[in-house]
Amino acid sequence: MIAAQDLTYRYGDHTVLDDLSLSIPDGEFCLLVGPNGSGKTTLVRQFNALLEPDSGTVTVNGRNVTENPVVARTSVGMVFQQPRDQFVAATVGADVAFGPENLGLERTDIGRRVDEALAAVDLDGRENERLDELSGGEQARVAIAGALAMEPEYLILDEPLVGLDWPARESVLEQLDRLHAEGTALVVVTHDLRDLHERADRLVGLRDGRIVLDDDPGAALDSVADLGVRDPRC
Repeated sequence: MIAAQDLTYRYGDHTVLDDLSLSIPDGEFCLLVGPNGSGKTTLVRQFNALLEPDSGTVTVNGRNVTENPVVARTSVGMVFQQPRDQFVAATVGADVAFGPENLGLERTDIGRRVDEALAAVDLDGRENERLDELSGGEQARVAIAGALAMEPEYLILDEPLVGLDWPARESVLEQLDRLHAEGTALVVVTHDLRDLHERADRLVGLRDGRIVLDDDPGAALDSVADLGVRDPRC
């Protein structure tokens, strides 16, 4: 379980997260919504110690992420809104291998993880292709593969469908379905609930750094317009 307790985070004098508490159980598919500036991305970056709270704690499976950042980043994978923001290598295979290499794993284990992660996103056999020559949808899938190669229990995706054409969008959705079915917990930060609200177990809404909505996605749809999110039924 990911558990944020009494979490406060400030940028200068501005409070972005305000005494917020939230838990993500194992295997849950959670949608995190809210207007720009509500604290969504700031919150999820606390989950694997990319940001540290001013007060409060985040734990993953009972371990404080600030005190155990390597454990946190192994357990919690992160896929950024712009996939190229997380690329660190020129080719598909080298980029997906980067995380496992930093864990100090044996080459055989690294190779296995890369092969399995690329197969999971239908990119097996394309290790030597250049990232800058891939389509936007293919880059999104490489970013997911890079996170999967760490074999995380939880996967956080920040606006994973933005800017994707329908085939690419459908491909990413298929990967989310597969991961959820296999027991990976998913947290998707989004402004667009189309194709997502029927897949998710839970919808959490933020405003001004506080949780103002936490419900079943179907029941929550009547309230999402107040959070700057389009009702997918309209």
